[in-house]
Amino acid sequence: MLRHTMTEVKASQAPAAALNGKVVVVTGASSGIGRAIALACARAGAAVATTYRSNRAGAESVMAEVQAMGRETLAVPADIAVEADITRLATALRERFGRVDAWVNNAGADILTGGGARLSRLEKLDLLLSVDLRGTMLASWAAVAMMRAQPAGGVIINMSWDGVLQGMQGEDPELFAAAKGGVLSFSKALARSVAPAVRVNVIGPGWIETAFGEGADSDFRRRIARSIPLARWGTPEDVAGAAVFLASDAATYITGQLILVNGGDVM
Repeated sequence: MLRHTMTEVKASQAPAAALNGKVVVVTGASSGIGRAIALACARAGAAVATTYRSNRAGAESVMAEVQAMGRETLAVPADIAVEADITRLATALRERFGRVDAWVNNAGADILTGGGARLSRLEKLDLLLSVDLRGTMLASWAAVAMMRAQPAGGVIINMSWDGVLQGMQGEDPELFAAAKGGVLSFSKALARSVAPAVRVNVIGPGWIETAFGEGADSDFRRRIARSIPLARWGTPEDVAGAAVFLASDAATYITGQLILVNGGDVM
């Protein structure tokens, strides 16, 4: 477990922001979308806890940036598909912060780049179901247990995919549809189960410039951009903006909803 102490800042330097005084957890925040969400929440005034599975250097980099903003921060190594790791994470959060106001389940399996792209179809399916679906469910249940005990309740934000609404041709999209479609359906059921104490919403990113997009050839990137009404790929920061909104008090009458961050590619 990695720890940093909150830096002292003058009251006049602390911005009045959407998440001032809140505690936000972001799983899988050592790179990509998770990193952007963690940093955006810190900029919005939140103390930020993150998890990482193997990228300790990335987690330490995020912590350093959060600390530089004067925010309290904590990083916990955890495989979110393992129940014991989720239990250990919840214990660390209670000990360090005493509560969690927003829990963002961003951690997911990469089957598109590196070693993940070389897995068999069944290996990819098992990995996605284990991490993206089972992990999201385990972490959501842990978040609910904490938030129901808090007077102010809390917010859970889960990550799905815009493609679950209309489908996409191809073997990898079929696999993503199974796992991310499960995340969406689970989240809607959970939102009904835990209301009104806890709000549960879902973000559905589209074509986002993460490792897969950055590594794609230029012709493919241009073709995708031309197909999107807003004429560009999204950035991790685009997704982070939606997460900050859903975690904030500006979204207190929103639950059980899917927010698409995709430039209008799926409407």
